Amino acid sequence: MSPRPDPALLHDFVTFAEELAGVAAAAILPHFRATLPVQDKGDGSLFDPVTEADRAAERAMRVLIVERFPDHGIKGEEYADRHADADYVWVLDPIDGTKSFILGFAGWGTLIGLTHRGKPILGLMSQPFTAELFVGTGNEAHYRGPLRAGALKTRSCAGLDRAMLTTTSPTLIADATDRARFRALEEVVRLSRYGGDCYAYCMIADGYVDLVAETGLKMHDVVPLIPIIEGAGGIVTSWTGGPATAGGRVLAAGDRKIHAEALQILAGRG
Repeated sequence: MSPRPDPALLHDFVTFAEELAGVAAAAILPHFRATLPVQDKGDGSLFDPVTEADRAAERAMRVLIVERFPDHGIKGEEYADRHADADYVWVLDPIDGTKSFILGFAGWGTLIGLTHRGKPILGLMSQPFTAELFVGTGNEAHYRGPLRAGALKTRSCAGLDRAMLTTTSPTLIADATDRARFRALEEVVRLSRYGGDCYAYCMIADGYVDLVAETGLKMHDVVPLIPIIEGAGGIVTSWTGGPATAGGRVLAAGDRKIHAEALQILAGRG
């Protein structure tokens, strides 16, 4: 396992990530709940929208990263990778939840992550419209919003029959076997709700949601969220229990016991 950066350097990276969130917000907010062109970057079978707000925000963040840390890499949703084999790589999703964004819903956010030799060491989710910020380093996580500020902590859960489960949409679970296993998990939990994108993962960190199960994620969808959830005491893995850093099938939980129980179902062993 590669050593983590010293705390002072990590603190500097957190400060810089918040600066990145600020320039992204400045690029995005003028477009929110405004009429703007929407392009479809999907393959024809799935609507995958992108707006100028997405692209403008990622451009602004990339400019700042290259200016401040020219030797760092960048992996983003909208543009080609830069120095992807660098020790430090920034992972950017300017608007996670673009479908919510174009509908005027507030369930979207800007995701900013930092990996060190492939391991996520910093994650940030910014929702500039609601003035909320979720930040984690794997060891700790914090929230700042209009009503309070403080540490993030997941909650314990007595069992799957008491758990609150979310997914962005079951229609995004394309594989029939995966969909059947998700439905089996839904039948066990106390409550299942759809929507939220990155916001749902942050609600795990804040102790309101117990489980998020999704498929088809890309690395920029999940890497920035891992240090937030882990820093709050939760766990994020693939549906087979391995690392989730590559995306794909992802299971996040606030309580390790119910994570293990849900994993049995999603892995086809329940």
